Amino acid sequence: MSNAPASPATPIANRGAITACVILAVIMQALDTTIANVALPYIQGSVSASADQINWVLTSYIVAAAIMTPPSGFLAAKFGRKRVLLVAIAGFVAASVLCGLAQSLNQIVAFRLLQGLFGASLVPLSQGILLDIYTVEERGSAMALFGVSVMVGPVLGPVIGGWLTDNISWRWVFYINVPIGALAFMGIVVYVTETKRDLLAKLDWFGFGMMSLGIAALQLFLDRGEQLDWFSSGEIMLEALICASAFYLLIVHTLTAEKSFVNPKLFLDQNFSISMIFIFVVGITYLASLALMTPYLQTLMGYPVITAGIVMGPRGLGTMLCMFIVGRLVGKVDTRALLALGLGLTAWAMYDMTGWTPDVSQWTIVSVGFIQGAGLGFLFVPLTTIAFSTLPAHMRGDGTGLYNLSRNIGSAVGISIVSALIVENTQSNHESIAAYVTPFNHAFNAVAAQGLSPVTAAGRASLNEIITLQATIIAYMDDFKLLMLMSLAVIPLVLLLRKPKAAPAVDHSAVME
Repeated sequence: MSNAPASPATPIANRGAITACVILAVIMQALDTTIANVALPYIQGSVSASADQINWVLTSYIVAAAIMTPPSGFLAAKFGRKRVLLVAIAGFVAASVLCGLAQSLNQIVAFRLLQGLFGASLVPLSQGILLDIYTVEERGSAMALFGVSVMVGPVLGPVIGGWLTDNISWRWVFYINVPIGALAFMGIVVYVTETKRDLLAKLDWFGFGMMSLGIAALQLFLDRGEQLDWFSSGEIMLEALICASAFYLLIVHTLTAEKSFVNPKLFLDQNFSISMIFIFVVGITYLASLALMTPYLQTLMGYPVITAGIVMGPRGLGTMLCMFIVGRLVGKVDTRALLALGLGLTAWAMYDMTGWTPDVSQWTIVSVGFIQGAGLGFLFVPLTTIAFSTLPAHMRGDGTGLYNLSRNIGSAVGISIVSALIVENTQSNHESIAAYVTPFNHAFNAVAAQGLSPVTAAGRASLNEIITLQATIIAYMDDFKLLMLMSLAVIPLVLLLRKPKAAPAVDHSAVME
């Protein structure tokens, strides 16, 4: 991405209009990371999907965006940044309309894949435009505005999605992109100037292909494994083989090719390598917990969709507030201490959630969600700062793509794992609890006397419903406990991070890409 000062060809008077247009594009893409969450139970009913299958609507989008984010710079250089951005917006809006029109699970997953492919370049290209039209002195403010626009999605997504689903239809969580995209498209056509094309720009297609194949196979393996009983299925074994082979070829190619898709020298930087692990775990804990909260609130607690959206909103507010606070602390307080605090807050929030039952109060949900969001706020900026603090300037472009790829893969993998564990642990817990429900269990006699006798058909049906509910609650507790342990497990890695000798001149394009 360009770090040049504002181009003389760009009239200063148009900067406000250009900023508004690209910010609209960013908000549209950011909204779609969370706006569909609260609508998932309604989408599930419309397309007849199971509890683990419906999360493909989330993971397909994230995986596609993860795959297509790294080559966005190549596409902009080869075909022109304005042209690629316009195609991305038009494709994203068209895919959104198709998602709203989908009549089956296969259709909506396919269209979400398409949406992710087009949407991947919206954030980095919009960011590049902002960096070009503002001077070096003004970029800090521009990137702060950019960061807020990225975080508006997690804040407004559940609320807007809940309102649209409750008052109109779940399909409008996708149709809402049409007016936003149209305004962004027209503004960019009018105000943004095209960049020079580099017709000699090349992409390592073999490396890119192996990475894409490996990620796709890994996601299919995780998404379909529980449904097909893992390695008892030939399909799962094939997907595991393809995944392992693709990543093996990618590693060999990376280490032997003259100029590979992944720059192996990046991993020689200790701070960057450790930060890749951190951001992977952050991706897992944040979006996986969001995917868990939606069915918990609506299915187990019986919240209306609009209420579920409102109580999930403060999570994003906590992130935004703490990002502003941390922005002032970075450079004054040891970055490693901020990271440890962020992970501690995240782990504490998950610990509290391990004790939740459907009787938990709204205030508890809001306050714990705010704390979890605050934890992310204390992680995101310091982590990006320290990840690139010791990386040579000429390697930061490659580093940002790989860094964000790790975050997106973590998000998709996390959602798949917790979804599979919910189904698997519910069945296991049901079996364990049901073992105590017999006429010979004297402690059960008082319950059986209240119409829950395992002897009658009606009693067995009522008992099964109660046992399933309790088994599901325990399964959610187990998932929250897993996310808590993952947050705690990476805290010791903070000690391996090296403190920069001087304030790092970090490229702001890395912060929110």
